Amino acid sequence: MLSNTMLLILGLAVLTIGAEGLVRGSATLAIRLGLTPLIVGLTVVAFGTSAPELVVSIGAALNNQGDIAIGNVVGSNIFNIGMILGLTALICPVKVSLQIIKYDVPIMIAATLLSVFFIKQGTVPRLGGTVLFSALIAYLGFTIRMAKKEVPPEIKQEFEEGVPSETKSAFRDFLWIGGGLLFLILGSQLFVTSATAIARQIGISEAIIGLTIIAAGTSMPELATSVVAAVRRQPDIAVGNVVGSNIFNLLGILGLTAIIKPLSASGITPLDLWVMLGFSIALLPLLYTGLKLQRWEGALLLCGYGLYLWILWP
Repeated sequence: MLSNTMLLILGLAVLTIGAEGLVRGSATLAIRLGLTPLIVGLTVVAFGTSAPELVVSIGAALNNQGDIAIGNVVGSNIFNIGMILGLTALICPVKVSLQIIKYDVPIMIAATLLSVFFIKQGTVPRLGGTVLFSALIAYLGFTIRMAKKEVPPEIKQEFEEGVPSETKSAFRDFLWIGGGLLFLILGSQLFVTSATAIARQIGISEAIIGLTIIAAGTSMPELATSVVAAVRRQPDIAVGNVVGSNIFNLLGILGLTAIIKPLSASGITPLDLWVMLGFSIALLPLLYTGLKLQRWEGALLLCGYGLYLWILWP
């Protein structure tokens, strides 16, 4: 048990290092190819932080562990809203841009509804994965088009500050990308293998492990970034990161994984899907009131996540 726990921690550390390398190399290469720092921040960096979830879900699917592959996506989205936004708002109230409320959150809700529809069928087929991934491409196009319009200076600055500084050569960019991918693959194997072993040892299902430990572990980069920003009294970017990550989890990770291999997850219950949908829908009125996520609203999200864990764990 102890050795598996240590391997779990080691796998998470390797995943984190791999994600950092992939984001650094991809972001600086994108800038070298002519993309603006704002667009890179909105796309490459924002979605690059979800690389651990992507690699873990694909690896689990290839190993016929559909409960972990889908549970990772569903659990990550619940964790992102309930834990990350809840804790961030509890530390420091979070200001919200009107654009996120008008466009991004409704898109996240629509992506959640579409994903719930496919998962409830019992299997997410390749056709379903193609529909989801095509929706991601459309969302990326929409995001880039919106970024070319007038953006508030403070939001533009925050996203640009999150973009790594440019390396000295494209060769170094490719080294960062290659090394990051290698670490992601190795970390994913360690993480999923040890988590599965722990699940068997303590007698719980792979679905619960995917919904909780794996989902929380792969979301640690987002949690760390948001908490640090809240402590520094600059938590504005947290909502954008969480909403963007949730959209990518559903459309990109679930979609691409199902294209590679159709997903079946008997351990994911209607409760898990309704909780994910409920958190997504509840976020809209919480953000709309005063264009700020208040401390009491953050506490409400945390309590909701705690209640879900209490019901979930046997």
